[in-house]
Amino acid sequence: MLEALAALLAFQLLGEALAYASGVPVPGPVIGMALLFLAWPSLQRLHARLGAVADTLLANFGLLFVPAGVGVMLHIGLIALWWAPLLAGIVLSSAVTMVLSAWLFQRLRRRRDGLGGPK
Repeated sequence: MLEALAALLAFQLLGEALAYASGVPVPGPVIGMALLFLAWPSLQRLHARLGAVADTLLANFGLLFVPAGVGVMLHIGLIALWWAPLLAGIVLSSAVTMVLSAWLFQRLRRRRDGLGGPK
């Protein structure tokens, strides 16, 4: 389990380093997650261990929201001032996410069923 946790942290560190070095406006952990996704086929011996670490992290997922909740309470004045643009952004991004997810699901389902052309 320690080896898998170290691998996750190593990919996050690599992502942070690439984000810092390249200056791209993408968070380092997102880059690290993409690199982990690309390296996944070559990490055969870590698959089960990474699954166990992911299950442990997901079991304690609620604890990860405590800092966000503290940040919201700390900046409640700004949220009260900017509530309309925040609400619009949340509603719009949620709607776009749902529409794109449904579209992608339909497209992948057609492809799986052999109705979508070349595979």
